[in-house]
Formats: sequence, C-alpha cells, structure tokens
Amino acid sequence: MNLKISGHHLELTPSLREFVVNKLERVLRHFDQLIGAEVILSVDKTKEKAGRQIASVTVYLKGKEIFVEKCDENMYAAIDKLIDMLDRKVMQYKDKVQDHGREALKHQQPPEAEPLQ
Repeated sequence: MNLKISGHHLELTPSLREFVVNKLERVLRHFDQLIGAEVILSVDKTKEKAGRQIASVTVYLKGKEIFVEKCDENMYAAIDKLIDMLDRKVMQYKDKVQDHGREALKHQQPPEAEPLQ
C-alpha cells in the first residue's frame, strides 16, 4: 500500500506519523485490498476557528475512492475519530462488494407451477 502523510501548518513529528500508521493497520486488517492512502493533518489558523485540528484521509480502492475528514481540539482525538469512520466506510464497501443482493440460483426455491385450465 502506498501511504502519503503530510502536514499543513503543522510539523509532522515521528510520533504523530507512527500513530497514523498504527491506526491505519487496523483498517488493513479488515480489508487488505487498499491501493493507497493519502493523509493530511492540518491546523486551521483563522480567527473564528483558531486551533482547530483537522485530519483527513483519502483511501484508494479498486474502482473507488473513500474520503473522510474529522476535526477536534486535539490532533490525536481527530485521528481516532477519522480512523473509526474510515473503518466503518471500508467495511460497508467490503460488504457491498461481497454481497450481491440475492442468493445464487441453486439456493433459491423453484417457483410453484400454476395449474393449467
């Protein structure tokens, strides 16, 4: 899996990078067909939203992209919320891909024949 982690208005420390990588391993345990992921950690420095920590991720799957963004006062809490939502979305996608909406023909009951008159 290709992983790109970047920080905007934020110094990306090794401990923060390791925290993100460890959390993303949880998603890989549930669904290992990830092509790549791009994580952006940023701080909003505008007056009305000063100090707001934003974590966003775009996960690339075969034929699909999943984007999730979460914010909190603490960057680690924002990453935790982000990974929880990403895990749910990836599991929904996995269920959708594996479940084709109906049973196979060999498992269905044959339709009853109507009597001819």
